[in-house]
Parts: sequence; structure tokens; C-alpha cells
Amino acid sequence: MKPLNAIQPKLSLSDFNYSLPAELIAQQPVTPRDVARLLIANRATHTLSHQHFFNCLDYLQPGDVLVLNNSKVIPARLYGTKPTGGKIEVFLLRQINHLQWECLISGKKPKVATLLDFDHNYQCKIIRAVSDSTWQVEFNQPNITSIGHVPLPPYIKQTSSLADYQTVYAKPAGSVAAPTAGLHFTETLLQQIKNKGVIIKEITLHVGLGTFLPVKTEDISQHKMHAEFAILTKDVATAIATAKKTKHRVVAVGTTALRTLEAFHGQENTGWVDIFITPGYKFNTVDSLITNFHLPKTTLLMLVAAFMGKEFMDEAYQMAITEKYRFYSFGDAMMIV
Repeated sequence: MKPLNAIQPKLSLSDFNYSLPAELIAQQPVTPRDVARLLIANRATHTLSHQHFFNCLDYLQPGDVLVLNNSKVIPARLYGTKPTGGKIEVFLLRQINHLQWECLISGKKPKVATLLDFDHNYQCKIIRAVSDSTWQVEFNQPNITSIGHVPLPPYIKQTSSLADYQTVYAKPAGSVAAPTAGLHFTETLLQQIKNKGVIIKEITLHVGLGTFLPVKTEDISQHKMHAEFAILTKDVATAIATAKKTKHRVVAVGTTALRTLEAFHGQENTGWVDIFITPGYKFNTVDSLITNFHLPKTTLLMLVAAFMGKEFMDEAYQMAITEKYRFYSFGDAMMIV
């Protein structure tokens, strides 16, 4: 296993591309959730093995700290009409106050002061452009998510309930995409993990625009991550410190949990996270990662390459494709140990 801080060759956006047969993009979650497949990637032995997700229990040890992101997905997708009568989609990203939101708006660049109409007499006014792709809008009444729809990614063509796109431990509302690695856990599996003596802790990172923004620059060092709000409590920090002192592992469930832990160095903190992890990054807190299979040319794929090594990640993804694993949000998972 190469040291994590070994000198890495300079990588470009095209290095993180791969071809995926469309039929491997999962359209619905498996039932029960924990029978999804799990690819075990052992960095020490450079080996890959096939398991089911419930077998993650066998790779967790008493005293390990399993860190979950408990953010809850909001019904962020709104369908409305323009003054011309044409259809429009508004995708909520971040709540500014009880009436104002930052959002994505479909179609051509909208004009400031335009009014959009929605069901149940909701209406919003476009206030200003926040960036090239996002807008600040103000609704005429609060609780706009009450008429929202499940914010499924565009590659999922089948309809699904919000419950399907929610972890069983989701609590504070605020994400516009699910922390998908956590979708595989069931209440029963979590109890079995706890019974084994594994310490289960929760952080919060509200998944926002950073999940959607593609990397557009061939020089990946020029990509700017969008900030997402995160909370790591004293209780979690204490558990991590204890694990480190007693030579136990910190296991992050998902890239969002990992980014929060690394940005805060496993210490108590509340604030905005915009850490961009690429190969060559030296990890300070996380020892093991459970994650889904990610889209090409994304910051998530770059993070995984940083954690397990680019060459080993390429091998793992090729094996997953060959063995017909299911990819992306409703797909199978990988545990990097």
C-alpha cells in the first residue's frame, strides 16, 4: 500500500472518465436495503472481494466509530408556469430565510422580477442572479417544500417516493440530494453493528449545489467547490479522539461524512465546508470509507481516488462494471478498508 501522502502524478479531468453501460444505472433501490452488493476494497492487500451490504458488519470491529450523515432530504423539485404559460422547473438549493431560497431554474436565463406560479397559490419572484447558474427567489408564502417533489437525480427515470430516497436515520431537514451510501442501512443492521460494540455517531452535512456542479476545467485544481453547511458535535469529536487513542478506526459512511470529518479534523465545529479532496491529499481523520459508485468526472470520484489510490480505484470500478454492479444513487456500494 502506497503512503497516502506519496507524490502523485498530476491528474486532469479526463483521467476521471469511464464508460458505463446504461443498464447498470440503478433505477430503484433493492429491498431490503442491506441486500445490495458490497465490493470490499482492501488497500493493504490490494484485493477486491464481493459481499452483500449486510456483510459490512464483518469488517467493523468493536471500538470502531461509524460516522453517519443524518441530514434529511427535502422535497426540493417544484413544477410551475412562466408568465407566458410555459412550464418551468425550480430546484431549491438553500433556504436563506422563511420566504427566500437560492435555486436552479430550468430553461433559458430568466429575467429578474419575473413571477412564477405554482400549485396552491404559491408564487415566487426572481430577485437576482447569485451565480452563473443559481438564482435568489422570494415566495409569497412560507413552507414551499410542502408542494415539492422528490429531488431524484436526472439519470433516475422512474418515479420513487421520498422515503426511498431517505436514510432510515435522517433527522434535520436540509439536503437536496441523499447521502446515498447511507441508504443501504436498515434499523436491524444498525442494531447489529451497535451490538457488536461499534460506536455509531452522527454528523450533519446538508448536501447542496456542490453535488450538482460538474467539474468543467481540465485542470481540476481550478475547480471551486460550493460550500455546504455542516455540524460536528462535541460528542462525536470525543468519540473520534477516543478511537484514535485506542488505535480503532473512524469509518465514514459516504463522501459527505468524510468531507465533514476531514474539513473539521474530527473536532467539534459548525460551519461551511468547501473542502475539495483530490489525489495527493493527506487524510487526517478517516480510516475507512463506505461509498456508492459515482459518476464520471465528478469531485466524488476524485475523492475516492484520493482515498484508495487512482490505480486501485480504476481496478475496482472496472471489476464492478464487469460483474454488473448497480451504479449511482440507488446502486450498490464499496467499502474501502
